Amino acid sequence: MKVHELKPAPGSSKAKRRVGRGIAGKGGKTAGRGTKGQKARNNVKPGFEGGQLPLVQRIPKLRGFNNPFRVEYVVINVGDLGDLGITEVTPAALRTRGLIPKKGLVKVLGNGELTTALTVSAHAFSKSAEHAITAAGGSVAVLPKPWAVRPAAQGNHLANR
Repeated sequence: MKVHELKPAPGSSKAKRRVGRGIAGKGGKTAGRGTKGQKARNNVKPGFEGGQLPLVQRIPKLRGFNNPFRVEYVVINVGDLGDLGITEVTPAALRTRGLIPKKGLVKVLGNGELTTALTVSAHAFSKSAEHAITAAGGSVAVLPKPWAVRPAAQGNHLANR
Protein backbone atom coordinates (compact mmCIF):
# COMPACT_ATOMS: atom_id res chain seq x y z
CA MET A 1 0.00 0.00 0.00
CA LYS A 2 1.26 3.43 -0.95
CA VAL A 3 0.39 6.84 0.45
CA HIS A 4 -1.47 7.91 -2.70
CA GLU A 5 -3.70 4.81 -2.40
CA LEU A 6 -5.05 5.79 1.02
CA LYS A 7 -8.68 6.92 1.12
CA PRO A 8 -11.39 7.24 3.79
CA ALA A 9 -13.62 4.31 4.67
CA PRO A 10 -16.77 3.99 2.53
CA GLY A 11 -19.70 5.95 3.97
CA SER A 12 -17.53 8.06 6.28
CA SER A 13 -17.80 11.84 6.27
CA LYS A 14 -15.56 14.57 7.58
CA ALA A 15 -16.95 16.75 10.38
CA LYS A 16 -17.59 20.41 9.59
CA ARG A 17 -14.99 22.79 10.97
CA ARG A 18 -16.37 24.55 14.05
CA VAL A 19 -14.87 28.02 13.98
CA GLY A 20 -14.96 30.66 16.68
CA ARG A 21 -14.66 28.23 19.63
CA GLY A 22 -11.59 29.61 21.32
CA ILE A 23 -7.93 30.00 20.45
CA ALA A 24 -7.04 26.33 20.95
CA GLY A 25 -8.57 25.09 17.68
CA LYS A 26 -8.07 26.10 14.10
CA GLY A 27 -10.25 29.11 13.33
CA GLY A 28 -10.32 30.60 16.81
CA LYS A 29 -10.74 34.27 17.76
CA THR A 30 -11.49 35.90 14.37
CA ALA A 31 -12.84 32.60 12.97
CA GLY A 32 -11.12 32.97 9.59
CA ARG A 33 -12.71 36.36 8.88
CA GLY A 34 -9.58 38.44 9.20
CA THR A 35 -9.49 41.57 11.33
CA LYS A 36 -12.31 44.12 11.53
CA GLY A 37 -14.33 45.48 8.66
CA GLN A 38 -17.78 44.85 7.28
CA LYS A 39 -17.13 41.25 6.25
CA ALA A 40 -15.81 40.37 9.70
CA ARG A 41 -19.00 41.55 11.41
CA ASN A 42 -21.49 39.36 9.55
CA ASN A 43 -23.72 42.08 8.09
CA VAL A 44 -23.02 42.05 4.34
CA LYS A 45 -26.34 42.20 2.51
CA PRO A 46 -26.99 39.74 -0.32
CA GLY A 47 -26.00 41.30 -3.64
CA PHE A 48 -23.73 43.92 -2.01
CA GLU A 49 -20.70 44.59 -4.20
CA GLY A 50 -18.58 46.84 -2.03
CA GLY A 51 -20.31 50.11 -2.92
CA GLN A 52 -20.16 49.48 -6.66
CA LEU A 53 -23.55 49.65 -8.37
CA PRO A 54 -24.89 46.10 -7.93
CA LEU A 55 -25.55 43.83 -10.89
CA VAL A 56 -29.29 43.80 -10.08
CA GLN A 57 -29.43 47.56 -10.61
CA ARG A 58 -27.13 47.54 -13.66
CA ILE A 59 -29.11 45.15 -15.82
CA PRO A 60 -32.00 46.57 -17.87
CA LYS A 61 -35.56 45.87 -16.83
CA LEU A 62 -39.00 45.75 -18.36
CA ARG A 63 -37.85 44.14 -21.59
CA GLY A 64 -39.77 41.77 -23.79
CA PHE A 65 -43.27 41.67 -25.15
CA ASN A 66 -46.38 39.64 -24.36
CA ASN A 67 -48.73 39.52 -27.32
CA PRO A 68 -52.25 40.23 -26.00
CA PHE A 69 -53.79 38.70 -29.14
CA ARG A 70 -51.98 35.32 -28.91
CA VAL A 71 -54.28 32.37 -29.49
CA GLU A 72 -53.32 29.33 -27.40
CA TYR A 73 -54.39 25.87 -28.52
CA VAL A 74 -54.73 22.53 -26.78
CA VAL A 75 -52.94 20.13 -29.13
CA ILE A 76 -53.65 16.50 -29.99
CA ASN A 77 -51.86 14.33 -32.53
CA VAL A 78 -53.39 12.42 -35.43
CA GLY A 79 -51.93 9.18 -34.03
CA ASP A 80 -54.03 9.58 -30.87
CA LEU A 81 -57.25 10.01 -32.87
CA GLY A 82 -57.05 6.56 -34.48
CA ASP A 83 -57.00 4.83 -31.08
CA LEU A 84 -60.35 6.31 -29.97
CA GLY A 85 -62.59 3.81 -31.75
CA ILE A 86 -65.06 6.45 -33.00
CA THR A 87 -65.62 7.84 -36.50
CA GLU A 88 -66.62 11.41 -35.61
CA VAL A 89 -64.04 13.26 -33.54
CA THR A 90 -65.11 16.54 -31.90
CA PRO A 91 -63.64 18.58 -29.02
CA ALA A 92 -66.54 17.38 -26.83
CA ALA A 93 -65.71 13.73 -27.58
CA LEU A 94 -62.04 14.34 -26.76
CA ARG A 95 -62.98 16.03 -23.47
CA THR A 96 -65.23 13.16 -22.36
CA ARG A 97 -62.35 10.72 -22.94
CA GLY A 98 -59.95 12.93 -20.94
CA LEU A 99 -57.54 13.62 -23.80
CA ILE A 100 -57.85 17.40 -23.54
CA PRO A 101 -58.75 19.73 -20.65
CA LYS A 102 -62.20 21.29 -20.14
CA LYS A 103 -61.35 24.64 -21.73
CA GLY A 104 -59.34 25.78 -24.73
CA LEU A 105 -59.35 25.71 -28.51
CA VAL A 106 -58.29 22.40 -30.10
CA LYS A 107 -55.58 22.05 -32.73
CA VAL A 108 -54.79 18.74 -34.45
CA LEU A 109 -51.12 18.09 -35.29
CA GLY A 110 -49.81 15.53 -37.78
CA ASN A 111 -47.63 13.33 -35.56
CA GLY A 112 -48.43 9.61 -35.86
CA GLU A 113 -50.19 7.32 -38.32
CA LEU A 114 -53.89 7.23 -39.18
CA THR A 115 -55.42 4.20 -40.91
CA THR A 116 -59.17 4.67 -40.35
CA ALA A 117 -61.38 7.25 -42.06
CA LEU A 118 -62.45 9.87 -39.52
CA THR A 119 -64.54 13.03 -39.58
CA VAL A 120 -62.52 15.42 -37.43
CA SER A 121 -63.82 18.77 -36.15
CA ALA A 122 -61.37 21.14 -34.46
CA HIS A 123 -60.52 24.85 -34.29
CA ALA A 124 -57.26 24.45 -36.24
CA PHE A 125 -55.24 21.84 -38.14
CA SER A 126 -51.62 21.65 -39.19
CA LYS A 127 -51.06 20.96 -42.90
CA SER A 128 -49.57 17.55 -42.15
CA ALA A 129 -52.57 16.61 -39.97
CA GLU A 130 -55.04 17.72 -42.63
CA HIS A 131 -53.14 15.72 -45.24
CA ALA A 132 -52.99 12.60 -43.04
CA ILE A 133 -56.74 12.69 -42.29
CA THR A 134 -57.77 13.19 -45.94
CA ALA A 135 -55.26 10.55 -47.14
CA ALA A 136 -56.89 8.01 -44.80
CA GLY A 137 -60.28 8.78 -46.41
CA GLY A 138 -61.56 11.12 -43.70
CA SER A 139 -62.71 14.72 -43.71
CA VAL A 140 -61.71 17.87 -41.86
CA ALA A 141 -64.07 20.53 -40.44
CA VAL A 142 -62.67 23.77 -39.02
CA LEU A 143 -64.78 25.06 -36.14
CA PRO A 144 -65.29 28.82 -35.76
CA LYS A 145 -63.40 30.67 -33.06
CA PRO A 146 -65.53 31.83 -30.08
CA TRP A 147 -65.05 35.47 -31.13
CA ALA A 148 -65.99 37.21 -34.38
CA VAL A 149 -63.14 39.71 -34.21
CA ARG A 150 -60.07 39.34 -32.06
CA PRO A 151 -60.73 40.77 -28.58
CA ALA A 152 -59.20 44.07 -27.55
CA ALA A 153 -55.97 43.94 -25.58
CA GLN A 154 -56.45 43.82 -21.83
CA GLY A 155 -55.22 47.01 -20.15
CA ASN A 156 -54.67 48.81 -23.46
CA HIS A 157 -55.64 52.43 -22.87
CA LEU A 158 -56.18 53.01 -26.63
CA ALA A 159 -58.87 50.30 -26.84
CA ASN A 160 -61.21 52.22 -24.53
CA ARG A 161 -61.47 55.37 -26.69
